[in-house]
Amino acid sequence: MKNFITGTTGARSRPVGRPGWLVRVFSALAAARSARFLSRHIAWKLDPLLLRLTRGRLATTLVFPTAVLETEGARTGARRRNAIIYFIDGDHVVFAASNAGSATNPGWYHNLRAHPDVVFGGKPMRATVIDDEAERRRLWTIADRVFPAYLLYRREASRAGRTVPLIRLTPRGAL
Repeated sequence: MKNFITGTTGARSRPVGRPGWLVRVFSALAAARSARFLSRHIAWKLDPLLLRLTRGRLATTLVFPTAVLETEGARTGARRRNAIIYFIDGDHVVFAASNAGSATNPGWYHNLRAHPDVVFGGKPMRATVIDDEAERRRLWTIADRVFPAYLLYRREASRAGRTVPLIRLTPRGAL
């Protein structure tokens, strides 16, 4: 099985290999304290709007494959939209609930745990949290190539006593 990532809507697929210099530079910038602050407090509100207005071509994540995850609020039932960096593994979409390395999981993670039927990039999907440790190691190898800042995020989350969850999305029609 060959692993591919797909960029934002309209981008070409390409094999996951060693990250290029541009990805490494943007990842280093994303790992900076100020960028993580902006990500947690501003970008998460701005990105769904940017992605919608540009038909999926632009988000603050720039060079990283990003799409909108729509969840149902765990308590409120309200529709929530968050931009998520992701990669493709076979027929599945995979992403991390990194929350930029903070001590808590992102709110959308709790929503998809309560209501695993989600919409991702406009497509109905079913979310499952990956618990198998061997599978997690394999997928982290790919995730770190897509977004190298994940390594720092995992270290910081670990220092706070949190393990960053990996989520796999399966198209609902394929279940």
